Amino acid sequence: MSSSDIFIGETIGTAILILLGGGVCAAVTLKASKARNAGWLAIAFGWGFAVMTAVYISGPLSGAHLNPAVTVALAIKDSDWSNVPVYFAGQLLGAMIGATLVWVAYYGQFHAHLTDKEIVGGPGAQATKVKAVEAQETGAGPVLGIFSTGPEIRHAVQNLLTEIVGTIVLVLAVLTQGLNAKGDGLGVLGGLITALVVVAIGLSLGGPTGYAINPARDLGPRIVHALLPLPNKGGSDWGYAWVPVVGPLIGGAIAAGIYNVAFA
Repeated sequence: MSSSDIFIGETIGTAILILLGGGVCAAVTLKASKARNAGWLAIAFGWGFAVMTAVYISGPLSGAHLNPAVTVALAIKDSDWSNVPVYFAGQLLGAMIGATLVWVAYYGQFHAHLTDKEIVGGPGAQATKVKAVEAQETGAGPVLGIFSTGPEIRHAVQNLLTEIVGTIVLVLAVLTQGLNAKGDGLGVLGGLITALVVVAIGLSLGGPTGYAINPARDLGPRIVHALLPLPNKGGSDWGYAWVPVVGPLIGGAIAAGIYNVAFA
């Protein structure tokens, strides 16, 4: 595949991934959304179906990495780093486009949410005030979770390890697909299997950090959050931003090492 195909495929695929994944977070979070408070199950399955859709759309062009951790793992596995920068560029750009489209789709809901006294503070919003104080201390605004991840307990080592472990599971699942199919891969089932793995990770390991397991998925939308003209949006929590970037990259590299030792 050509560099242009890779870039276009990863840009489109990652944009779809973030549009649908960030979209379910917006649907569950924003006060004027019909799906508000639908819960963690909706988020986990929403992200899983987002992965499946993105894989099927971008697969023919780029192979549907959609994740720098997957790209690094495949580069280690195949000893070929020539297209890694192209994959990274498409993934980051696509993630930023997808996050912007979430804002467009939920424009009215963002405005209503961030100008509501119960959300941003005011009389009778004591519980929200507590959250606002916590957000001020950590630098995380009230809608940052729609765009990027954050920990429930802020402990850098634990948060990093959680992201590493989750990414190892994801990348090993990606790398080992097709091993029992005589080298022919799993064809159209690959996207569905990967989606179900993402759902499993979200339900099992997503609680501590929100399971970024993808540097582009977290960094691109975080940049968009910082740039968008959202009223009362608060900070983008840049002090935590390195964890969902470094953790998945380490996890992807470890998964590739495990694959090369145990499966290759």
